[in-house]
Amino acid sequence: MVPGDRKYTQEHEWILVDGANGTVGVTEFAAHELGDIVFVELPAIGSSFKQGDAVGTIESVKAVADLYLPVSGEIVAVNDDVTASPELLNGDPFGRGWLVKVKLSVPAELDALLDAGAYGELLGG
Repeated sequence: MVPGDRKYTQEHEWILVDGANGTVGVTEFAAHELGDIVFVELPAIGSSFKQGDAVGTIESVKAVADLYLPVSGEIVAVNDDVTASPELLNGDPFGRGWLVKVKLSVPAELDALLDAGAYGELLGG
């Protein structure tokens, strides 16, 4: 299932925008492909990144994947629940498994991201 209320990247991240901020996570597809997630490293609050920058890592029993930021901005929150319990990413990637919140510095970058329909097509649906 691909929620229709957010935007997606071709690298399988999602962003849910609320005003000037966006909540970022990885899709159910990404979590499933990684397998059992055992470790998550997230950036420091207050750090700033450009669209597409690697801001953290997600480690599973079979791979390590970079987390890319879908938009430029400043990290305003990180999900400590996920760093303490990485399996949240496998169980609820679109909800409790969110990773970071970012204050958007270039909101127009959202226009380059995929909507739910386009992301579904990317997945072959």
